[in-house]
Parts: sequence; C-alpha cells; structure tokens
Amino acid sequence: MRTRPRSQACDHIPMTDLELLDCGDGRRLERFGSVVVDRPAPGAVMPPRLSAADWKRPSLQWARGAWVRGAAADPWQIQAGDLTLECRPAAGGQVGVFPEHAETWAWLDAAVRKAQGQLERQPEVLSLFAYTGGASLACARAGARVAHVDSSKPAVAWALRNAELSGLAEAPIRWLVDDVRAFVKRERRRGHRYDGVILDPPTYGHGEGAWQIETHLPALLEDVSALVGPKPSFVLLSAHTPGFDGERLGALLREHLGVSATGEDLALISTSGNSLALGAIARSGGVMHGAKSPKRGR
Repeated sequence: MRTRPRSQACDHIPMTDLELLDCGDGRRLERFGSVVVDRPAPGAVMPPRLSAADWKRPSLQWARGAWVRGAAADPWQIQAGDLTLECRPAAGGQVGVFPEHAETWAWLDAAVRKAQGQLERQPEVLSLFAYTGGASLACARAGARVAHVDSSKPAVAWALRNAELSGLAEAPIRWLVDDVRAFVKRERRRGHRYDGVILDPPTYGHGEGAWQIETHLPALLEDVSALVGPKPSFVLLSAHTPGFDGERLGALLREHLGVSATGEDLALISTSGNSLALGAIARSGGVMHGAKSPKRGR
C-alpha cells in the first residue's frame, strides 16, 4: 500500500499499484494495479466503511474456499518500487504479493547497501520461505548475492518470472526448491556463511515432516544462527500467525541469534480509514528505523 512519506529514507518508496480500499465484516477490498480483489480478512472485525455498491463487483473474489469470480483471469503486472511483479489468482486466495511487506523491501534495499559498504564486497543473503521473491529481488537489486529457498516449485518458478520482469534474470540468485529446514541443516554442515537472512515462515507447511511454526521455528533459528555468526549485517523475521506478535518475534531473534532486535506489528490503513492488522515483523541490524505506524492507502 502506498505510504505517507516518513523520515526514514528507506520507507518512502511509493506503491501506487497497491491499495487497501476498505475492510470489514471479515473481508478486505484491495486494488493490485487495475484489478480489485475481494477476499477474507479474519482480522477485519469492524464494519466496512464503503457502501455495498463499492463492494459489489470486484474483478476477483475469493469465498467459500475458492475463487468465485475471476478464477480464469490472465496474469497481470504491478509496479512495487523498482520491481515489476506478476499477480494471478492462486490457491488459498493469494495473488502473489503481500502488500504489507512492501515497506520491508525498501528496508532490505537500504540494509544490503549498508552491508556492502561495510563489507566492501557483495553481501551474501539467505532468503527462506521466499515465495514469489519480493524480498529476494529487493536484495538482489541492491547488490546482494541471494540464496532463494522455498519448498514449492510453482512458487520458485513464479519468483523467477518476477526476476525476469524486473530485469534481474541474470542477477546472482540461486533458485532453490527445497525444504527450508533441510537446506539450512545442510548449509550448516557445509560451513557456509551468510551476511544477512530473511525468514517469512508460514503457520503450517509441507516438507520433511510437516512444518509448524510453534514447534519448529526455534530450532530453525538455532541453525540459522550458525550460518550468520554472532554479528549478521541484518536479520528480518516476519509471521502472519496469531500469537506471534512483534514482541515475540523480536524475543526469538534475541534468544536464538543473540542479536539486538526490535519487533513491530504490521497493519494497513485503508483509504476508507479502517485499519487491518496483518501479522508482525522483527528486525536486527540494517538501517535505523523508527516506531512502526500502519501503512496508509492512497
């Protein structure tokens, strides 16, 4: 979602193609470029502010576990800062972009550039549960070498498509279809090291023993700690799981990676004025950032 300009230089990239129009009664109405999407939002417990007519005919609508409108829509492209990303109606009501993460891509850009200046070489970045690649591409565009890891082959193919659209097809990115926990354990045995790490774990997932964030995240962070050492250039951890707020995510980074970390809850403010809570993040290193404020639509 487009934000009001803020004092931090890393947080003011305009996102004119991403807009939360309204939310309420358990749903969210969003615009991705020229396409309006109506889908569930369990956190939207307030009444919507726009009229029923404004909600009446979105381009895409997800309800009752399926796309009930627009399922056959062709992929379309949006601009998110310097990235060109492809959207499409996908499983679970997703379209390939999490707008609440757009600000973190700006922060990652600045964090990579800072690390490159300090290290005097290309930073090595590990991007885990990397989905369609927004964070990986933000790091690559800023000058990092990236290991992009996701267990879903279609998601990695989608991320590669986004790299091509963004002019980053030849960027130093390793596209890895792998179970995140298994990959990290192998990297640890190999003695590989990374300067920065990004994790966006789901609540549940598939792989070598079904992923559960409550059970498996602490052990994964212990393995990640061995890959980044005691002073990583930056760490970004995000989650969309109830109970994993910013304070808890920050505490996990401090406990398992031994870094100073701050946590922030993620929220978007619609152009209608309603606020929608959408998970949380914790950050360490990188560039200075102030207290989190909800992002506002256009």
